[in-house]
Amino acid sequence: MGQQQTDNTTQNVRLDKWLWAARLFKTRSIAREMVQAGKVHYNGQRAKPGKHVELGAMLKVPAGWDIREICVLGLSEKRLSAPLAQQLYEETQESIQQREDNQAARKVNAFHSPRPEQRPDKKQRRQIIKFKQQ
Repeated sequence: MGQQQTDNTTQNVRLDKWLWAARLFKTRSIAREMVQAGKVHYNGQRAKPGKHVELGAMLKVPAGWDIREICVLGLSEKRLSAPLAQQLYEETQESIQQREDNQAARKVNAFHSPRPEQRPDKKQRRQIIKFKQQ
């Protein structure tokens, strides 16, 4: 009764708990909401938060502006430290390359649409309004 399961192959871990334990989401409720909203795909299909995670499963998980494609390498119900949590999964090379390409494209796009260092003052706002009305 008091024994804890340490064998990764017999452990039944819910998808939302695994995402939280692997530190892909900050809270379990956020992980649950993302899975319910269809943002997380399990083996190419939408899944429910209670889906049991299996070793070798492929997941697509949103990460900011990008989507990570990861393979499950380990199971854990408990939230682990960051170095240990990163050992629970491995991101595919295609996913890493796609994220780097998207990041480079965002940097180029930001270069072509510079933002002012400060908000326009009253005089500058009047000039902008006058310019737009021409």
